Amino acid sequence: MSNSNTVPHVDRELDLSNTGRGVWLVKVPKYIANKWDKASGDIEVGKLKISRVPGQRAQVQLSLSEAVLCLNEPGEQALPKEHRLDVSNVTRQSLGVFSHAVPSNTDTVVPESEKLYMEGRIVQKLECKPYADPTYYKLKSESIRKALMPQRQVQQLKGIVQNFKPVSDHKHNIEYQVKKKAEGKKARDDKESVLNVLFAAFEKHQYYNIKDLQNITRQPIVYLKEILKEVCNYNLKNPHKNMWELKPEYRHYKQEAPVETKEDPPSSDSD
Repeated sequence: MSNSNTVPHVDRELDLSNTGRGVWLVKVPKYIANKWDKASGDIEVGKLKISRVPGQRAQVQLSLSEAVLCLNEPGEQALPKEHRLDVSNVTRQSLGVFSHAVPSNTDTVVPESEKLYMEGRIVQKLECKPYADPTYYKLKSESIRKALMPQRQVQQLKGIVQNFKPVSDHKHNIEYQVKKKAEGKKARDDKESVLNVLFAAFEKHQYYNIKDLQNITRQPIVYLKEILKEVCNYNLKNPHKNMWELKPEYRHYKQEAPVETKEDPPSSDSD
């Protein structure tokens, strides 16, 4: 079963008449490729010079045409004209060059109308490299300088620019800053100091809620609860629900002395 959304595969014929033709795969510097992209299709972009010496590998040179060299924009560095091509053989690989032609007399391209060609088999790889001359050094220095330039630069403003005008602070940020300033910074004190404050507070009252204890000790609530669990009990029932009180072993409340009634000594009747 085939999916109806799948594009159907179309078999097209491949013209293999140029299979036996050998072609070169040439890698050129980026600055040459950019100039060749800008050049129109009716001008000469360069010439190849092949020098053969018996017993040695052929020497290949590329000379850029004057038409390509004149494509520089004002302020751009001049391009090196002469380049060498280092040749290397293709081994353990089968590489080919293919092309396809689309008829220009039809508005809708039908897959069956495209013609595929094999232009040749790659037999050599060549890498185009410039000679180390002053022109190349200037070009390389300029490219390094541009690469090191920061993407963002400081601009001096002589007038009011709306894009750079500071944005007013949001309301919730202002409220938070006011609350933070009023409460002060709650930093953790050492445990012994916090216990002393708690014991002093519980001498005045037997029950406290967590909010009151936090205001008294000025400690983070998580840290405060850790200490309270050690020395206090948390009431879950009325009449003191949700209140903290000291554990019995830490209580030192003053017991009210019972009122003693003094009786008059028995009177002795004297005869």
